[in-house]
Amino acid sequence: MNLRSMEDDTARLAPQRMTFAQRASGGLLRLCGWKQVYVPPPAPKGIIVVYPHTSNWDFIIGMLYRIATGLQVHWLGKDALFRWPVRRLLVRLGGIPVNRRDPAGFVDTLLTRFAATESMWLGIAPEGTRGYTDHWKSGFYRLALAGNLCVGLGYIDYATKTVGIETYVNLSGDPVQDIGRIRRSYEGKRGRVPQNEGVIRLRQAPPHPARALD
Repeated sequence: MNLRSMEDDTARLAPQRMTFAQRASGGLLRLCGWKQVYVPPPAPKGIIVVYPHTSNWDFIIGMLYRIATGLQVHWLGKDALFRWPVRRLLVRLGGIPVNRRDPAGFVDTLLTRFAATESMWLGIAPEGTRGYTDHWKSGFYRLALAGNLCVGLGYIDYATKTVGIETYVNLSGDPVQDIGRIRRSYEGKRGRVPQNEGVIRLRQAPPHPARALD
């Protein structure tokens, strides 16, 4: 190992001083009774799926977690939200506006964005809605495979009041195997509105009876 790589490793492993915003965000989560679990990403680029997503409160808790951990994760939002006077703030918080009225080229556009940067993590709620849905949207899966991106499994579990990321997976390209592994990782996690939790399956896969609508 040369001197430069030793210096890089030392800088990477050295404890980082927390900012006021990190301390305040973490303190607010604790004050509200939330626990944080954070395993740092294993790679400079990847996708974080967030499940379950059943309430507007998820965004607030997720933002506090993002700031508290210092995780520079981007997220997608409807372009209608990114207007003056909040546009600059939302972009600073990691927001990327998307036109849902024109989904064509969605994956290609994001692949181009990943290719243009050395480091980028993107958060996606694959249910695509806060209401009940019988499948996950497949965009995150296609994006991860096309970009050879690791997938982090983020969660906001209201049953235990725990928000976190602790598992990362590399997709095999076999949807049944991959989604089965993801489904098992989310067992027991509950949204604020449990009846709105979406079924963890892609559209083309058969429904999973354990997550079927009651």
